[in-house]
Amino acid sequence: MNKQELANALAEKLDLSVKETGKVLDETFAVIGDALLKGDVVKVPGFGIFEVKERAERRGVKPGTTEEIVIPAKKVVRFKTAKSLKERL
Repeated sequence: MNKQELANALAEKLDLSVKETGKVLDETFAVIGDALLKGDVVKVPGFGIFEVKERAERRGVKPGTTEEIVIPAKKVVRFKTAKSLKERL
């Protein structure tokens, strides 16, 4: 499901226009992104938890060769599924 399909589904369920639900989705994602940029954890009960984690520097092998390379440390967004959602899947 892409953003447009999500907006259409929400519009149908909430009896709103697709344009309005699209704006709501944009702002929702913006608020989640801003919170993650500040280092906050975003918890959505019944859905899951979004958080930023540090990934340590590590060694790897360059594809196509046997040359060893260093993969730099970086921050990544992690999502942990809520127990209730896991059980429904």
